[in-house]
Amino acid sequence: MLLDYEEAERDRRSLERRLKNAKLGKFKPMADFDWQWPKKIDHEHVQELFTFDSVSEAANVILIGPNGVGKTMIAANLAYQAIHKGYTVRFLTASELLNDLAAQESSSAFMRRFRHYTQPLILVIDEIGYLATSSEHADLLFEIVTRRYQEISIILTTNKRFAEWNQVFPNSACVVTLVDLLIHKSEIVVIDGKSYRHKESLERADKNKQKRSRKKKSK
Repeated sequence: MLLDYEEAERDRRSLERRLKNAKLGKFKPMADFDWQWPKKIDHEHVQELFTFDSVSEAANVILIGPNGVGKTMIAANLAYQAIHKGYTVRFLTASELLNDLAAQESSSAFMRRFRHYTQPLILVIDEIGYLATSSEHADLLFEIVTRRYQEISIILTTNKRFAEWNQVFPNSACVVTLVDLLIHKSEIVVIDGKSYRHKESLERADKNKQKRSRKKKSK
């Protein structure tokens, strides 16, 4: 019984450490995902991602779609479930990743941060394409993708189709190769539809309007 308790404690501490290191932040569970809202989403394909077969094959997962259709929600839930299955995970936005690497002032500091992002079994890069970046940032992302290529997985969300990545990384010579490496062995989920956050905002505004109307009538 004592050995079982010690093993359970080690597992618990390991889970807490991996959750802390992942830096997931707050997110909604998949149980709250409204599958009827997007105009286009492959429900079965998304469900298959949670088997993590793609991770065991060192394949990437790429979620493509406009703002507010649930890409980050799916990515965060994949990260969370992966942690519970024993994977090491790191979750951050593209701007956080690239700005952090670009800010390193020495080669030794850069390599320490570079290893920080290349060692986890799953690296989640959220929101590629929301901000235009420099060719230097493109080169940094290329280095990350190259190091992880066919060895450990990347989960990536973007609001730009790959044909539009030249707009994200203008004047960068590595974009074509970068895209080629990402999609070579990957699961690509395309989501289309209007922003669910905008829908919730309208519903909240309507609810508050009705509440104010009832208050006026009660006076």
